[in-house]
Amino acid sequence: MDHKVTVVGAGHVGATAAQRIAEAELADVVMVDIAADLATGKALDMMESAPVLGFNAKITGGGDYDPTAGSDVCVITAGLARRPGMSRDDLLKKNAEITAGVVRELVERSPETILVLVTNPLDAMCEVARRVSDFPRERVFGMAGVLDSARMRWFIADELGVSVEDVDAFVLGGHGDTMVPLPRFATVNGVPLPDLMAADTIEAINERTRKGGAEIVNYYKEGSAYYAPSAAVVQMVASVLRDKKKILPCAAYLQGEYGLDGLFVGVPVKLGRAGIEEIVVLELGEAEQAELERSAEAVRELIEALPA
Repeated sequence: MDHKVTVVGAGHVGATAAQRIAEAELADVVMVDIAADLATGKALDMMESAPVLGFNAKITGGGDYDPTAGSDVCVITAGLARRPGMSRDDLLKKNAEITAGVVRELVERSPETILVLVTNPLDAMCEVARRVSDFPRERVFGMAGVLDSARMRWFIADELGVSVEDVDAFVLGGHGDTMVPLPRFATVNGVPLPDLMAADTIEAINERTRKGGAEIVNYYKEGSAYYAPSAAVVQMVASVLRDKKKILPCAAYLQGEYGLDGLFVGVPVKLGRAGIEEIVVLELGEAEQAELERSAEAVRELIEALPA
């Protein structure tokens, strides 16, 4: 393969993302986990599926960071997962420590890499990665909006009984209960969502989207979602490695856009080979802007609570 992707964390999200990246032949994949044998075993298991599925990308796994050297993209999923009753905020300090350690190992070996954060609380972990790596904002961003928007798109498609391929939607803001679904920008094959669905149904979908992660956690009892998060990761990695320049909602470091500064907040960005190539600024209504600012304030509170 022409590219190498490192996935740190061989849990459900990381392993599923690694598998999907390899199956799509986007890159060779190095999977790293503190549980080295787990990463090694999962990588071997995946490679034994290659003759059946017909992919030629190579997946390796273990606990050593040296094989990650020269990675084009590093996806960080390592950290504690949420459990029922646990908020993303509860994870803050422990996962900040884990993320900082991982980033140091990665950037030492791949100083030109692009960091894609998945670990929660997502927006705060992006800030940890930015501080530790000292990378420009183009090369540090988080997977949040792609997942949240995918959930919203599925809820809309299911409610209307239409193909998911016809549904577009954006969710902005922090990755948590204050996220900002934007039904005004949602369309079904170009038709605005408010023309197809009653306002109370739209609001119910907005609320379900905000609580989409918690809904899965409550069903699983232990652990959190991984099929949809890993799919979102793969879409982002593909846009970078194949220079697709797709417009995707990601946690990006804002420097005045949307009236916000010095925070990672979910907004639409153009993703290409350089990482974030453009931050797309939507014209928000007064109420939408107020919601985004409330969401940003929740992110700011997390950032202020980070260990120095």
